[in-house]
Amino acid sequence: MKWKKIFWWAVGIGIAIQFVPYGHDHENPPVVAEPQWDSPQTRETFMRACGDCHSNETKWPWYSDIAPISWFVTHHVEEGREHFNVSMWGHQKKNKGDEAAEEVREGDMPLKSYLILHPEARLSKEEKARFIEGLIRTFGEEKDDD
Repeated sequence: MKWKKIFWWAVGIGIAIQFVPYGHDHENPPVVAEPQWDSPQTRETFMRACGDCHSNETKWPWYSDIAPISWFVTHHVEEGREHFNVSMWGHQKKNKGDEAAEEVREGDMPLKSYLILHPEARLSKEEKARFIEGLIRTFGEEKDDD
């Protein structure tokens, strides 16, 4: 009887959180401007591996409509666009393109949690090396302040 009660409470909470007004607005603002990509291949790889969070061309998967997953996805897209958004190139005050190559080189991007549900974003060693070079040619590299 105890497990049945816990189950129905969990179902009730699961339904109730769907009404939280965060995570359901899947807005893709217009693309204002893009960087001058060094090649179409760099852009294609970027959009495949990074574009969902770092552009205004997010592909919102079905699970991004279900709380609490929708909260997680929306937060990552908002944060990604805030720090680095290729769709607002030259128009967004803070756009850390010069850090892109290092983030990929160090394995910090794409996020491991993103790769779980987006296997197309996984890059082979060769793809990763070409992509890093393309990012450097497109955005430059972060300068050390030492």
